[in-house]
Amino acid sequence: MLTLFTNRYQAYQPPQGVPVRITLGAPRSRLAYQLRHVVRELAPRKEYFSKPLPEFTSAYRADLDRLGATWIAARLQEIAETEKEHRLVLLCFEDLTDPAQWCHRRIFAKWWKDVTGDEVRELGRLADHYEQGTLL
Repeated sequence: MLTLFTNRYQAYQPPQGVPVRITLGAPRSRLAYQLRHVVRELAPRKEYFSKPLPEFTSAYRADLDRLGATWIAARLQEIAETEKEHRLVLLCFEDLTDPAQWCHRRIFAKWWKDVTGDEVRELGRLADHYEQGTLL
């Protein structure tokens, strides 16, 4: 069994599950927790990172389609088995309390739901908005 969540690096708390980096770069500031796992394949590519949201979303979802849910699930399951914990928290930088920001972690969550039927809840202050479907 695998249970996925998303959050930002600065809002993550260890009781939420195993932290997993899904960004190209690592956080520069010191974290209050150890970040041992990285799935770089879930990070957006530099070629479209600065594109407007519709173009970014299309390119990122195409990358996820190429990887496929089976490969992604197997990779994440490896982490879950290593840690003996089914809850994984996919982390990136964006603070979604800022209305001007959007993030690939929520695009991934929507793609995962579309492909597998499994919810990926956002943890933190905006969780209620995501669960109500008012944000990506």
